[in-house]
Amino acid sequence: MAQLQRLAIAPSQFQNQQIILTAEQQHYLSRVLRLREGDRFIAMDGRGHWWLAKLEANQGQLLEPISVQTELPCSMTLMVALPKNGFDEVVRYSTELGVVAIAPVMSDRTLLNPSPQKLERWRRIAQEAAEQSERQIVPTILEPVSFSAALSSLKSNSSSIRDKNYICVARGDSPHLLDCLIHILPQETSPPTPPLKGEGSPTPPSLLGKGAGGLGCSGATDELKNTGQGTIVIAIGPEGGWTPAEVEQAIAADFQPVSLGRRVLRAITAPMVALSIVAAAWESEIREI
Repeated sequence: MAQLQRLAIAPSQFQNQQIILTAEQQHYLSRVLRLREGDRFIAMDGRGHWWLAKLEANQGQLLEPISVQTELPCSMTLMVALPKNGFDEVVRYSTELGVVAIAPVMSDRTLLNPSPQKLERWRRIAQEAAEQSERQIVPTILEPVSFSAALSSLKSNSSSIRDKNYICVARGDSPHLLDCLIHILPQETSPPTPPLKGEGSPTPPSLLGKGAGGLGCSGATDELKNTGQGTIVIAIGPEGGWTPAEVEQAIAADFQPVSLGRRVLRAITAPMVALSIVAAAWESEIREI
């Protein structure tokens, strides 16, 4: 199925065995991809389900479900202080690496104050990246909140001993993130089972009750983290890093300070390094060493 184009479809667009395509989706399939009536594509609901579908006039016809497993065995959330530039790339590459949620925060050194249009843009980028990278889910992009508010929400909703929180710091003698992960990796891991039809998204939906809306999101709950499986939260600071007071705040909220190596990384590079380490640790054979 890799040669077929993947298209993210909102749950409200499914009616019986039909997909009610939006004008934008119709244009994309017929004008951009040059699909003709009867041509097939993959429909994904952003919540763990894929279907083989074919184009019929201005609609899609569901043919059969597709069994696929591309998600990480752990639920990975990126809490990231908004950088001055490059957050589009952070969203895109984080989606490719397997996050289920991105929680933008405003720290003491954050200069960016995003508009609602920026938030919608980030959600579109996440949807496009999920289609391209063959994700089963579309990550939730949460509304930006202050760092202290994010920590408070996270701490109040933490309920699983399998949940681990890490804050990345550039200097000091903190242990390397990989060394910390080795000690918590299960001996055997299996990817999370996608929800059955009609069940909610496996993604952590919102901070402080502010729903993300759209594909892969369920904004009716206040929880940041999914307690159905182990969740790893990685906190990355802005240009200049976290302030000492913010690191202390995070420690008080059960975050473990960790290092990403001896070099100082850019604010848009650090998330990719941290998420790559987590993804590689869970998907490799390191747990058997």
